[in-house]
Amino acid sequence: MSRVAKQPIVVPKGVDITISAEEITVKGPKGTLSLKKPAGVDLKVENGEGQISSAEGDLAMGGTIRAIVANMVKGVSEGFERKLELVGVGYRARSRAVTST
Repeated sequence: MSRVAKQPIVVPKGVDITISAEEITVKGPKGTLSLKKPAGVDLKVENGEGQISSAEGDLAMGGTIRAIVANMVKGVSEGFERKLELVGVGYRARSRAVTST
């Protein structure tokens, strides 16, 4: 299994993950997102953490699905936000993304 797929997905309070045979649904305060579940990849949620397991042939797909589900959880809990910083004055002002660590 890939290294990314081995990392757990932290599920904050107020976010519910529903797993069916065909679909993964993430519901939170900011909305609901769903994803068609690929064959060979399983998701288990226990104690506020999600864990991906994949079949032998789907190693890369396990990491991809883990990243997508983690982004879905972040989207329904925090939402999308982009902070910009204006540099310059007048018509030559440009915006650039501010990254904080």
